[in-house]
Amino acid sequence: MDQSRRKGFFDNPFVLTVIAIALGSGVAALILLLAGFPPVESLKTLVTSMVGRPKDISSVIIRSTPIIFTGLGVAFAIKTGLFNIGAEGQFIIGALTATVVGSMLDFPKPVAILMVVLSAMLVSAIYAGIVGVLKARFGIHEVITSIMLNWIALYFSNWVCSLDFFHKPGTVGMYPVNYCTYTMIVPFWKRTPEGMAWMEQYPILKETLGRTDVNAGFIVAVIAALMISHLLNRTRKGYELRAVGQNINAARFAGINVNKSIVHAMMISGALCGLGAALYITGQSPHTVNTLSAFENVGFNGLSVAFIAFSSPIGCIFTGLLFGGLLYGGAGLQSQIGAPTEIINIVIGVIVFFCALSYLIPRFMESAFGARRARREAKAAARRAKKAASGKGGNNV
Repeated sequence: MDQSRRKGFFDNPFVLTVIAIALGSGVAALILLLAGFPPVESLKTLVTSMVGRPKDISSVIIRSTPIIFTGLGVAFAIKTGLFNIGAEGQFIIGALTATVVGSMLDFPKPVAILMVVLSAMLVSAIYAGIVGVLKARFGIHEVITSIMLNWIALYFSNWVCSLDFFHKPGTVGMYPVNYCTYTMIVPFWKRTPEGMAWMEQYPILKETLGRTDVNAGFIVAVIAALMISHLLNRTRKGYELRAVGQNINAARFAGINVNKSIVHAMMISGALCGLGAALYITGQSPHTVNTLSAFENVGFNGLSVAFIAFSSPIGCIFTGLLFGGLLYGGAGLQSQIGAPTEIINIVIGVIVFFCALSYLIPRFMESAFGARRARREAKAAARRAKKAASGKGGNNV
């Protein structure tokens, strides 16, 4: 492999992600070995727990869907030069809005779903837009304001949950959304005698549709990733947003409204988190928001998804599935091997760590190959010099 092709190979984000995952798995295996667990069997159990049965695959996809949405939101912000660490708060606000609106609606299903989704996206976009306005107008860094807004969202959600009008007696949460807002696939028919009898003929459908909350969320996530990729790479608005992110002074010199672009980028990022929250509430039991004692880490996991995907919208789909699989498979690792689920957090942390250092991989490989090439050229030069000296001595004789 020549130098230019080798450099392009190790600069490929997909290759770097695979290397980071492989290194993370290797470190996890070493940690398992040091902790007294068989590393090969443990990793095999982890993978089997993720994809061993149709039910497991369905559960992984369902668990991955909200993480994909928050990952998309963070990745979009990074592409436009912003670090949206407030995806967690925007997801909480979106889920709260979806629950409040969905619990009060009684409209035909398409209208009700559309109203819940749009309201959650709008409120989350406005919530993220606050960060954009503070940065554009006053120059306050988005990391500081978004962290503060995460905590505001958490406590505001808990306060709304405690209000008598929304609080469901005998629970720690709010009234769930009405049936007309459900985005699950045939949620009631599959529990009828006719539905159960029909699924008996198809074991895979019985395992997936019958035993998990299969919903439209993942399909919407794929469509959203494609649309965001098109927006960033194929539209004038996407060019302006990326130009502001790459060089704000050059973008301002080119006539781009920088302040408006910053606000728009944050609002789009927040809207993606709100969309994921709405589909999470309408697509999974218990279809409501409960009082939170801590962050549920959907938004923070989205940060890791965006980092591992190198901010690629399409890459967020696959890294989100990886995250969902690791989180879901951790329960199987604990029940079958006895290894603590903290191992999964270590794996995730190590993978993110190596992804953060992935920019060093091309330099390391280039240095290694360059050193080898230099040694090879030095040996060749020494052989030529020796041959020349030998030939010269022979002529003298």
